[in-house]
Amino acid sequence: MSNHDFASLSVSAAQLKALETLEYHQMTPIQAQSLPAILQGQDLIAQAKTGSGKTAAFGIGLLQAINPRFFGVQALVLCPTRELADQVAKEIRKLASFMPNIKLVLLCGGKPIGPQIGSLEHGAHVVVGTPGRVQDHLRKNTLKLDGLKTLVLDEADRMLDMGFAEVMQDIIDQTPKQRQTLLFSATYPDDIRKISKQFQNNPVSVTVESEHRPDVIEQVFYEVSKQDRDNTLLALFEHYQPRNAIVFCHTKKQCDEVANLLQQHRITALPIHGDLEQRDRDQVLVRFANNSCSVLVATDVAARGLDIKALEMVINYELPRDPEIYVHRIGRTGRAGETGIAMSIVTPAETPRIMAIENTLKQPGRCDVLASLRRDKAFTMEAPMTTIQLDAGRKSKLRPGDILGALTGDAGLKGSQIGKIDIFDMSSYVAVENAAVRQAINYLAQGKIKGRSIRARKIQ
Repeated sequence: MSNHDFASLSVSAAQLKALETLEYHQMTPIQAQSLPAILQGQDLIAQAKTGSGKTAAFGIGLLQAINPRFFGVQALVLCPTRELADQVAKEIRKLASFMPNIKLVLLCGGKPIGPQIGSLEHGAHVVVGTPGRVQDHLRKNTLKLDGLKTLVLDEADRMLDMGFAEVMQDIIDQTPKQRQTLLFSATYPDDIRKISKQFQNNPVSVTVESEHRPDVIEQVFYEVSKQDRDNTLLALFEHYQPRNAIVFCHTKKQCDEVANLLQQHRITALPIHGDLEQRDRDQVLVRFANNSCSVLVATDVAARGLDIKALEMVINYELPRDPEIYVHRIGRTGRAGETGIAMSIVTPAETPRIMAIENTLKQPGRCDVLASLRRDKAFTMEAPMTTIQLDAGRKSKLRPGDILGALTGDAGLKGSQIGKIDIFDMSSYVAVENAAVRQAINYLAQGKIKGRSIRARKIQ
């Protein structure tokens, strides 16, 4: 048995069974380096990027310390965005799937606070949430942290970037002094060092370098004039013709403008940024993940924590000032044995940023010009699927199998015509091949799921 086997850890049989079910056989580098210290109850500061397996690392650790017979909050995970919090909560629930009576509550903004208060009143072992909403519950006295054993600050650098420093301070002040604090951060600025010094006790430090070899991601910097930025963006899509992509922008306004530009050129694109209502953000992420949107146009904050499998291309519409952010952006492609493409549009004023990136990556950057790109004016990137929203979800006891059964049964669709199904508390989303959408909608307008009529509509 290698020391990278989960079975080599001192964790419960129920935990090992869950890991086996999830097909987690070998620890990732961050897990192998951090779990022994976490399981011994030590504080930890870990520099690791999205996709490194950090959620399982702290999830396994905090679950091991839970006493299921004590119905008080024993673990708190703070995340910068609702998307990341939701993703973390789902992962911890999976890790706890064979551990009886473990209750997790998700506390995020953009959702009604009433049902959250109700969930907390019934008792919770683990709370995952965003700083603002967790602070709201502490102020209302609906959340008590006096029995907390484990505090996790996930993507702490992004929480600081988003202005949560004082809120984090307020929350941590209401936790016991004797607790385990696990701090995870993609970057390691001075502010993170200060937080660690202030809130942690002799933490073990772990750093995991990017898992991407230089040859896994093709990186090219296109040096163009400012007025050629849009033309270059379209040329990159026409030349490389990816199945999906993320375009990174600096501002919310830029996101909207770029998404609009792409839509005008028959590329199904949606913007995601902080000005969107939570329901709209959820729908954008659902549509991108289920192939009914081909391109996500995002700010760094909005895209943080997204778990996107098999992403073919990342485009920097504008180079970030911080080379660490560049590395984090491009690291979303070229995962799990796949190759990836990372293209950057660079104006003359931004060329010094290329040098900073080269110094960080310790490799020279490859530069090119717009004229080298082959243009295919007939190219389109229209999404192959359409998302249908159903006005019923988890609270109505609706399951993915119920939707799949109705559509492949009475509605007459083939299983191959149905894509990803996402179930939320009050609504559900199903991706259907474009050619079969009318058939699905016609059935749902008159037919039933689980014996009842459920309102359905296409999301455009």
